Amino acid sequence: MNVPELLPGKVVLVAGVGPGLGRELAVRCARAGADLVLAARTASRLEEVADEVKQLGRRALAVPTDLTDEEETASLVRAAVETYGRVDTLIHNAFAAPQHLTMVEVGLDEVREGFEINVYAALRLARLLAPTLVESRGSIVMINSSVLRHSIERCGSYKMAKAGLLALAQMLSTELGPQGVRVNTVAPGPILIDTVKAFVEEIAAARGVPAQTVYDEMTSSIDRRRLQDPDEVADAVIFLASDLARAITGHCLDVNGGEYHS
Repeated sequence: MNVPELLPGKVVLVAGVGPGLGRELAVRCARAGADLVLAARTASRLEEVADEVKQLGRRALAVPTDLTDEEETASLVRAAVETYGRVDTLIHNAFAAPQHLTMVEVGLDEVREGFEINVYAALRLARLLAPTLVESRGSIVMINSSVLRHSIERCGSYKMAKAGLLALAQMLSTELGPQGVRVNTVAPGPILIDTVKAFVEEIAAARGVPAQTVYDEMTSSIDRRRLQDPDEVADAVIFLASDLARAITGHCLDVNGGEYHS
């Protein structure tokens, strides 16, 4: 599906460029007319995505960054502003994979790590970018999760961190809104990326049933009866970053195919 040019000439910083949604966010933003700043720990992955962006005719700055490190994050922001003169949008996609343990089982160190990457990294980057975002009257979109909408066992520590991220986004909206900066979140359900496909196939093999059977069971409670693709989540993010959403801030947009109604 073609992407309307909703971000013409904008400078977008994508934090957390992985092989799934992170890559899709960067590529879809480029198709929407934006120049990119790409941040993640893995330099080789950043360069691959940067090459894709450049092939689309947009500029891309790849900055290997540990987003839990104050100095590295500050260097990222300096590089972005020195290269482009400003940043118009921050898309925060960095997260720690959830520990699938009950609340009485999970270690406190694992809980702390979840908050460090899911919440503190987002706060750190938003604070450092605040001056340029205020100057450009820009926006922030934080990637959350549909874990906000349920209390399924063994998801508790992840839900705690993502609830913290939601509270952070809402407070930033309140504090930066008077200065022209909008802050929103997107809460996707499970996304059909390679790791999810492999998980479905693993379960199917263990049960001796077709992968489609497992997939159909997984999606039976979703109104659309399927998981969302990365580009569908990315397009929702682009909408919130664009001027079409100029009156929307402090909002959490569910992108879950109707699995949960909020």
